[in-house]
Amino acid sequence: MQSPTIRSPALLKIVAVVVTVGFAFPAGYLVWRNFTFHSDPLGVLFSQRTQGPLLRTLRLAVLVSASTAVLGTALAWLTTRCDVPLKRMWQALLPLPLVFPTFIGAAALIRTLNPGGLLSDWLDNLGVVWDVEVRGLFGAWLALTLFTYPYVYLPVAARLRRLPGSAEETARLLGDRPITVIRRIVLPQTATAISAGTLLVFLYAISDFGAVQLMRYDTLSRAIYTTRLNNQRVSMALSVILLVLAAVVVLVERGATRRYEHAAPVRSRSPVVYRLGRTKPLAVAFLVGAVTLGLLGPLASLADWTIDGIRLEASGGRDLLVGWDDVWSPTWNTAYGSILAAVVSVALVLPAAYLVVRYRSRIGTVANAVIVSAFALPGILIGLALLFWTLKTDAGSHLRNTLVLLVFAYMVRFGGQTMRTSQVAVAAVSTRLTDAARTLGASWVRRFRSLELPLMAPGLLAGGGLVMLSVMKELPITLLIAPFDFPTLTTKAFNSIEEAFVAEAGIWSGVLVVLSAVLTWLFVVRRADHFD
Repeated sequence: MQSPTIRSPALLKIVAVVVTVGFAFPAGYLVWRNFTFHSDPLGVLFSQRTQGPLLRTLRLAVLVSASTAVLGTALAWLTTRCDVPLKRMWQALLPLPLVFPTFIGAAALIRTLNPGGLLSDWLDNLGVVWDVEVRGLFGAWLALTLFTYPYVYLPVAARLRRLPGSAEETARLLGDRPITVIRRIVLPQTATAISAGTLLVFLYAISDFGAVQLMRYDTLSRAIYTTRLNNQRVSMALSVILLVLAAVVVLVERGATRRYEHAAPVRSRSPVVYRLGRTKPLAVAFLVGAVTLGLLGPLASLADWTIDGIRLEASGGRDLLVGWDDVWSPTWNTAYGSILAAVVSVALVLPAAYLVVRYRSRIGTVANAVIVSAFALPGILIGLALLFWTLKTDAGSHLRNTLVLLVFAYMVRFGGQTMRTSQVAVAAVSTRLTDAARTLGASWVRRFRSLELPLMAPGLLAGGGLVMLSVMKELPITLLIAPFDFPTLTTKAFNSIEEAFVAEAGIWSGVLVVLSAVLTWLFVVRRADHFD
């Protein structure tokens, strides 16, 4: 580790300051516009028109957070510390619901579970009448729970695999029952992992637009989107309320879990395995149910959409509104935009990581805090802030509906995901090697290109992969500020679902899910141990 007394290069400081300002700009602009636009967020907060969406947002977020905390932790426990069969298969399948954007998952649930859907048809053959309507709060809760629980499952599973088994074994030898061991020893040591995952889910729930839109559940994000053009003052005020809500949630979570913070334990060579006995069939049924609802059911629904459309076209019915040649452009745009956002995010976050790790600079500390905090900013707020900036200012008008603005919005939304991996990557480069290269006369450009970058590449690729996966599924930012001639798989699928073109929606969604699945496998499933 480099001595903290060595001065950091001025260029790194300048870049870090500029990047920090960029990450803080959307939130700062929203707050500033509320003061200058006379949006009156306090007045809007206490109006009857706002209290409904606000309370519904809180109700949904609390319910989804509680259910994902229980579901994700239970699945992690079963697949890491219990004697269930086929552990590796479950560990590979359970994170895969991440490949579904929540609006596609919500549409698949509607197609599968509503009357007239796949489940209804199957039960009709058995003589069972199914009339459960998946809409509103129940539908939004179910969709968000099924497609966000991996945010809890992954860090908790990683932590459980690393916990030393000595304390648990000692407690069991002293006569403690397994449930007591779990409550007194295991849960306190996994509290930070559970809370971190639950925080992500809560932030996701309060900012989600696609699932609540399809489920017709009127939350703050939906109200912001519907009022963005015809009532900009209300939209601005609602945006600040949502921004404050996200900030309060982050602060409360950090304060509540501070007493549980501790260094990550060394991986145990002999983790304690709990035998389920007679409850093993129930545990297997629980795993099968989670995989079926979160993965297999939605995949079957997407396949059903596409097959029905192709069959209808082949029989002389309605022609598909999308030709196979038309799939290429949105697919290319999705991949190109995601890769570009990932590269830009890694490149611009890396200087701040250097300042934090290599030089312990105060500027780096501030940059780190701002970049990571921006990840808590809902995507719809980033998109709305930049949309209004381009509409209301001369400087912003030149960037309206451009790829540059879209990539910048993606970077602000998801760049924080690369901060931790970038810091680990920088720390992996020994200062002895760089000092030796400097002694041999290598310039800093040559040292970075030939020595440091190859050593940091695995960590940087991991962070960039997470950004790519997230950008591919991002909906509100893309809807609000993407160029008109830059269709993506996300917008194509969402518009087709909204217009009830289910066959076309199946095609767009299927291609998007395949791309997301490849990235999830490469950057999430294969690196599951690094999520703690």
